[in-house]
Amino acid sequence: MTTNVLFDKVDQVFNSITDIKGLKVGHASNFNGYSGCTVILCEDGAVCGLDIRGSASGTRQVDALSINHIVEQVHAILLSGGSSFGLDAATGVTRYLEEKGVGFDVGLAKIPIVPSAVIFDILFGDPRVRPTPEMGYEACLNAGENVEEGSIGAGTGATVGKLFEPSRAMKGGVGTSSIVMPDGLAVGALVVVNAFGDIIDNVTGRIIAGARVSQDSLEFANTVESIKKGAVKKQFGLVNTTLGVVATNGRFNKREITKVAQMAQGGLIKTISPVHTTFDGDLVFALSMGECEADINLVGVLGEFVVAEAIKRAVKKADGFGIIPAFKDSAKGWKTVRVREEGRA
Repeated sequence: MTTNVLFDKVDQVFNSITDIKGLKVGHASNFNGYSGCTVILCEDGAVCGLDIRGSASGTRQVDALSINHIVEQVHAILLSGGSSFGLDAATGVTRYLEEKGVGFDVGLAKIPIVPSAVIFDILFGDPRVRPTPEMGYEACLNAGENVEEGSIGAGTGATVGKLFEPSRAMKGGVGTSSIVMPDGLAVGALVVVNAFGDIIDNVTGRIIAGARVSQDSLEFANTVESIKKGAVKKQFGLVNTTLGVVATNGRFNKREITKVAQMAQGGLIKTISPVHTTFDGDLVFALSMGECEADINLVGVLGEFVVAEAIKRAVKKADGFGIIPAFKDSAKGWKTVRVREEGRA
């Protein structure tokens, strides 16, 4: 736990984005093709903002988040693997919400507002396997307060540290975290970590997952230092992206909650190196559930904190499926893991 005095009196910490009342999270995964999707349901509606920093984002229905758009609230956020193909999963989320009578009321119907974003994971598993509308619907059925982390849902095929060939990367995944202040103000985050860069422990400054010096080694190459020495990504590079969702029970309008999303990007900056590259589609959604008055800068600071914690949890709980190493393999030795998995084949 951080030693920052701001957090010394916190009642709860490092739990889940579902500590924010009104939110549920569900996953759907394909463990044959290694892809999946994750939905954050806010069926009673939430004010939503968005901040995009990467240069390779893939999104759907995010125009509704503009301060000039007539829609005031969203009803779910979908995070998906499968690159742009995975955006199809949003159709299943929309169908689920429509069946429940949830959406923007236009008189003749209620139209669910489901901003969506994707990661590029199709080089990890079977490139023909992508999240489908059926998987989006399944994720909604699976939604609840208990949030499973690691290589599941949108994090099933996520990887990190991809300056070199994919075989020298490490496994990413989904992580979540929350913080509840003594006065009841709560801020939580859920992040899908599929970064081009290395993952850094922002407390120790050490790399905990990232590009490795060779396929059979757990020694880190250090992406930033390798780039400084002349290593260049020459092949198709749109294989990355970290997606974040920050939520609070604080009450904000679109402009204010967008500022929270911007400040929460600091969590990526502190834990991913390099970050926001031309190879990444990094973005952060922010949700306001509108229960209590809150200071925008405090929520932004807390958002940065929980995003950073969620990123570290995502890689620490990831599973490499015997294909590439994950953080937890460092205690066993990657060669041992590979021999065991190959022996089962």
